[in-house]
Amino acid sequence: MSVNLRDYIASVNDFPEKGVVYRDISPLMADGVAYAQATDQIAAYAKDKGVEMIVGPEARGFIVGCPVAYKLGIGFAPARKKGKLPRPTISASYGLEYGRSTLYLHTDAIKPGQRVLVTDDLLATGGTIAATIKLVEDLGGIVVGTAFLIELKDLKGREKIKNYDMLALMDF
Repeated sequence: MSVNLRDYIASVNDFPEKGVVYRDISPLMADGVAYAQATDQIAAYAKDKGVEMIVGPEARGFIVGCPVAYKLGIGFAPARKKGKLPRPTISASYGLEYGRSTLYLHTDAIKPGQRVLVTDDLLATGGTIAATIKLVEDLGGIVVGTAFLIELKDLKGREKIKNYDMLALMDF
């Protein structure tokens, strides 16, 4: 049975600040059929790309990437914020609306030449995903695709990752 995934996205006005419409994936995750369908669609995309490892940024990238990795029988590497990874790391900084942030990845998370899919819940401005891609490539990985539940088209994040294949299950 196929469901319309858009029916499982809650739109919350004025969150986290006035004028913003927050796209909440919690209802999708709470429904086993919808979550499985989204996972299966991304897994099929990853399988077609010959993906050997999945990397997702903290924290919703874990929610998307981990079940895909499990389904494909491959590994998942978390891109985390400062102080969250206990072994040697590399880092990549990126711009936010107000300031900068940095992501870290263990130096042994990706093997040179490994085919990697970068996942997250949504593509907004593209900064987080561009930083995650940089981490993978700095370790010698080959980013063969990116996958998201949602693309927020008006924020033009696709422009920051235009050189990479992309799957978005929905757009707003």
